[in-house]
Amino acid sequence: MAATLDDIRRIVAPLPGAEERAATGGASWLVRSKPFAWEVHPWPSIPADIRALVASELVVAVKVEQREDALALVEMQPEVFLRTTTAWNEPKVAFRMVAVDPEHLVELVTEAWRLQAPKYLRREWDS
Repeated sequence: MAATLDDIRRIVAPLPGAEERAATGGASWLVRSKPFAWEVHPWPSIPADIRALVASELVVAVKVEQREDALALVEMQPEVFLRTTTAWNEPKVAFRMVAVDPEHLVELVTEAWRLQAPKYLRREWDS
């Protein structure tokens, strides 16, 4: 069964300081005004083959610590992770919600939140 935006909402709900906002491209999740996860929109700047995929199914992107982390995920699971979208919000990785493992989704969203959250919120979550 494909993951949905409601699955992300359930993952984000307990994260301290996290909030959802509507953005031009769809839903986005932020902590202290810093985006950590968002729905990908088929922007003209995205390569045509990926833009077609994004237009046809739900794709979400999350922050990653380094660009190399995104490249490693793409290399390990090219059927799940997209090789590129836009240069905005780098470093990040985009993935197909229909193909992502539910446990991996939790890890991706939570780690993205940790990258953007200030120390005091990370400490609150860890305790």
